[in-house]
This record gives sequence, C-alpha cells and structure tokens, in this order.
Amino acid sequence: MSIIKQRGTLNKAINKAKTVFLMGHKDLDLDALGSSIGMYLLLKGKRKECYIVVDDLTHELGVEKVLRELEGCIKIIKSENVEKYMNQREAKNLLLILDTNKADLVQNKDLLKKFDNKLIIDHHDLSKSSIKDAVIINDTEVSSTCEMITELIEYYDVEIESYYATVLLAGIVLDTNNFTLKTNPGTYYAAYYLSSLGASAKKVQYLLKQDIEEYTERQKLLAGIETINGRIAITKATPYTIYRREDLARVADTLLFFNNIEASFVIGKIGKDTVGISARSLGNYEISKILEKLGGGGSDYNGAAKFEDTTISNVEKLLKNTIKEMGE
Repeated sequence: MSIIKQRGTLNKAINKAKTVFLMGHKDLDLDALGSSIGMYLLLKGKRKECYIVVDDLTHELGVEKVLRELEGCIKIIKSENVEKYMNQREAKNLLLILDTNKADLVQNKDLLKKFDNKLIIDHHDLSKSSIKDAVIINDTEVSSTCEMITELIEYYDVEIESYYATVLLAGIVLDTNNFTLKTNPGTYYAAYYLSSLGASAKKVQYLLKQDIEEYTERQKLLAGIETINGRIAITKATPYTIYRREDLARVADTLLFFNNIEASFVIGKIGKDTVGISARSLGNYEISKILEKLGGGGSDYNGAAKFEDTTISNVEKLLKNTIKEMGE
C-alpha cells in the first residue's frame, strides 16, 4: 500500500513525538541515507527535533561524499550519544527506521531497546525476522525508500533545496540500477518531480562514481559464474577478500544483464567471520523465499542473507540445495 494511503498511521506516530531519531541499515547506501535526509527535512518542517544516527566507520563513495558535503547542515550523531539528546519524557521520543525492517540490519540493534515508540518506513518484504514492536509502513511496489519519501514531500508540498532533491534521486537511481530494475510509472514520476525541484542528473552520476580498485575487485567475482537451468547465475569470491554488502549487490545486478539470466546470487566474505549472499531477480523467481530459508530475506527483486563462522563453500552448498529443494 502506498505511503500516502498510510499517512494516517504515519501522522499518528509522528505527531506524538517531539524528538525523532532516524536510523537506516548498516553499510548505508544512498537509498537509506537519502530517505533519512528527506524525512529529516519533512520532520523539521513539522518543527520536530531531529537527528540521523550513523555508526558506520567506513562508507561507500557516494555516501561519503554526501556526509562530507552536508557536514554541519544536518544533525548526525552516533548511537552512543542518543540518550544525551532524547526528550526527558520517553513518550515524546520516536525511533524512525528507514530502508530496512529487520533488527539485525539496523545501524545499532541495541537502540531498539531504548525506544517504546518505533516507526518503520521500508520497501522490502516483511518476514519472520522483521521488527515486531514497531509501527510499519511498507510498500513493496515502489523502487526504493527514497521514492516513498519523495511521495510524501510532494503530497505535503515540502520545499527542499536542489541538493537534497539530487540525493533522493540518487537513491532511486541506485536501487533501480539506473531505471533497469523494479520501475513503474510512479518511479519515473518521482524522478520527474525531483528534477522539477532542481535535482541534477549530472550530480547523481558524480555521487554514483565508483572507485577503480573496488570495481576491479568486483570484476574478479565474474570469473567463476555457474548457472542453474540456464536462468539462475551463482558466483562466489575467494576466501581471502572481504567485500562490502554493496559490492556483492552490484555484481548481482550485473549478472542480470547476461542473456537468459533471471536471478543471481553472489557469495562472498563481508566480515572476518561472516559470509554474505546478495541476490537479485527480474521478478520471475521468488528469491525472498529462498533467502528466508537461509535466514535472510528481501523482496521478489532483491535480498540478502548472512552466515557467521562458516565458509564460502558451505554457504554455496546450502544455497544450491535450497534452490534444488524449492524446484527452481
């Protein structure tokens, strides 16, 4: 259901609050950050005290650029300082989570215990691992959380500067892989609307520029592609390189551009003792159900899972067995 149709639920949660803390998922991307910034501006228009919580120590290039360019313009704090800024009346505090609905994926899981009032705005499918004690506004039909926030900005006629419109557009471009995945008329309209507010396509490309060394590392993942039924592509990294989740996701996006490939799974280390899977689909394979059986989740178009204290080879076997069991 569109966020506009759920605005009553949204307003009820927001109107009770005086202080709002916005938090995206770990390893911020431009959709999580862009939607947080867009919501921050909307809430400031409603005279709420707002803070964006960022604990990540390293950032992908686009996120790093935005955080650097907005330094001093938006209140960004670490989770360890949240209590210092909370309203004395607990009921007046709201934790607003964007671009994820799972406790294990937020910037800081411990923050969930500090708030009685929690609101989620997200476009990913809900699952058994979704946060249970939160008001959830979910629209799986949209391309991105940035698209959802753009809908709100237009509906409430919020004035935003062209730079902020550009960041929101970058989030949409990122999550649709430059309008090649999960787009509908609403996605193109959101892009048009942001352009009418001054969003710069040239600046979007600047934010999405990649580091050449990281690009080269990602290309190594394309060396050992296997296919199942000629339609599902699987590739895995060596155990000697640690990738960011976004790196695996970009490779999964790339695999969908090969002939006949309708779903892709990329396996690699995302931490010293953590193996991750990033998956993408054109919508014909229910990758979310495959990932849920592996402890992850997502939507019909994208998703992920992670595994602790195991090997890439073991995860590969698990994935292939699950795909076989589901008859894909």
